[in-house]
Amino acid sequence: MTGTGPLVNLAARRLGASVLAASDEFFADKENLLRPEPPAHQPGTFGPKGQLMDGWESRRRRGPGQDYALVRLGVPGVIERVVVDTAHFTGNFPAACSVGACAAEGYPGPAELLGPGACWVEIVPRSPLAGDRQNEFAVTDPRRFTHVRLTIYPDGGVARLRVEGQVVRDPRLLAGLTLDLAALENGGTVAGASDRFYSPPENMISPGRPAVMSDGWETRRRRGTGHDWVLLRLAAAGCIRQAVVDTTCFVGNAPATAMLRGCDATATGLDAAEWFEVLPATPLQPDTRHRFRIGPAGTTAVTHVRLEIHPDGGVARLRLLGELTAEGRVGLGLRWFDRLPTDHALAVLAAECDLTGQEAADLVARRPLAEQAQLASLLTRPGAAAARLRALILG
Repeated sequence: MTGTGPLVNLAARRLGASVLAASDEFFADKENLLRPEPPAHQPGTFGPKGQLMDGWESRRRRGPGQDYALVRLGVPGVIERVVVDTAHFTGNFPAACSVGACAAEGYPGPAELLGPGACWVEIVPRSPLAGDRQNEFAVTDPRRFTHVRLTIYPDGGVARLRVEGQVVRDPRLLAGLTLDLAALENGGTVAGASDRFYSPPENMISPGRPAVMSDGWETRRRRGTGHDWVLLRLAAAGCIRQAVVDTTCFVGNAPATAMLRGCDATATGLDAAEWFEVLPATPLQPDTRHRFRIGPAGTTAVTHVRLEIHPDGGVARLRLLGELTAEGRVGLGLRWFDRLPTDHALAVLAAECDLTGQEAADLVARRPLAEQAQLASLLTRPGAAAARLRALILG
């Protein structure tokens, strides 16, 4: 799983992440950990408890123990890097930190997550921290997690926490629905772009409406020939029924036209895939949310889409609304189930398929099911439990 595409901050507030609990937040609030803007600092700005800090800061410990912050990820996924930013904490940063992760069904609260039933694994061992710096830690665990716990030793302040990786959505929440196939929160990613000068193209596939111009994708002004483009890898193979090209906030710098091309790279790979027109070159208006119903091309499966804008400019949001294909649903289900931690996979099998005991343990141990032999074994299993299993994983 690692290294398969650009990293997404799974702990981004805009994706729905939240700091559920902290052992102590005497000097600065735990919620600051996930703020999207860079940490700010105004020396000599004091409140009743001391210098105001843009981060999370606990009081000084006078006995044994350590402090922690518990975070629900905005979208579950495979974590590849954790960034513990101690910006502006120079004499009050922790000596060290560690990061744990767990996978849970639904929306458990702090008591359940910190109780004896939760299965936590260490993804960043106890490691020294430097003050006023972005401390980066690589993560090699290939499993899908829903929550993380940052532990600091023994106390102190952290400005920001980023948990970067690949989105792995639960297919039970997407199958059979019209969804945004390009959305970051559904697993869509930016695979390439011609220009990122003013703002990144990932903004286009982020949740919510754009608030300001910098909340979209904007390229520099072209002074020669050519045009700008973004290559998107969709959440899974699907058919696009409607495209939304939103130029909100781009008043004097919207593109003149936009077009969409698509391809299905499932069998051939992206280099050999055959591209076709999804949306022809279409004039755009400034500061407008354009909706386009896709014609015959909407019945053809796509895994990648290329947005071309002529000649340059800004797009606030791009939505590609459609449905997963049968093959897309299978791929999504296998990717999800293969990356569940063992305890989570067993809980899912028990709840969804009434499959427990040695049979469930044997199935989980045979993963990855995406391998052809394992998938064939799954397809031929008899019985009602196996039928529910096939529906769960394969759709």
